[in-house]
Amino acid sequence: MKKSANNPARSLSKETEALLNNQIMMEGKSSAQYLSMASWCESKGYEISSQFLYKHSEEERMHMLKLFGYVNGAGGHALQPEIKGIQHTFKSLREVFDHVLEHELAVTASINNLVDHTLKNKDFATFNFLQWYVNEQREEEIIARRAVELFELIGEDGVGLFMIDQEIGKLEQFGQKMSGGGAA
Repeated sequence: MKKSANNPARSLSKETEALLNNQIMMEGKSSAQYLSMASWCESKGYEISSQFLYKHSEEERMHMLKLFGYVNGAGGHALQPEIKGIQHTFKSLREVFDHVLEHELAVTASINNLVDHTLKNKDFATFNFLQWYVNEQREEEIIARRAVELFELIGEDGVGLFMIDQEIGKLEQFGQKMSGGGAA
């Protein structure tokens, strides 16, 4: 079988391709975890938080597909990740958003490692491509931190959880404002 005319040469090293496929797995797992958290929230009556998390599930899938396009376009082979180990139940809304923050910090570390790898290997095209993810992660961390802060600022007693759920719906604008305009 002939190689496609629009893909005549490979511009990714095997090592970079493997690291990008690891990031694809992380983004796919993010999408699945956000979907699971959204479903849990919806089942518990946290309607605004569930909509926020459903939207983030779709965003994470888009992040994964963006990587797919880059890897394949650079002559590599993007791999559909096998998704395992998704948590489906949570003790509280606070646990959900603690998990969101923890996960976003892990994604940031992974992106930073990828960026470092591309610089060390003088892969400036991939470095440039990853800058979108660097900016996106800054906004994602701001939003996740703020979500966790809401539990301390508002408190969970009385109508606190209702108010927190309402405030979750405002986090996108907050993240865009605090990160300098938004990357999503």
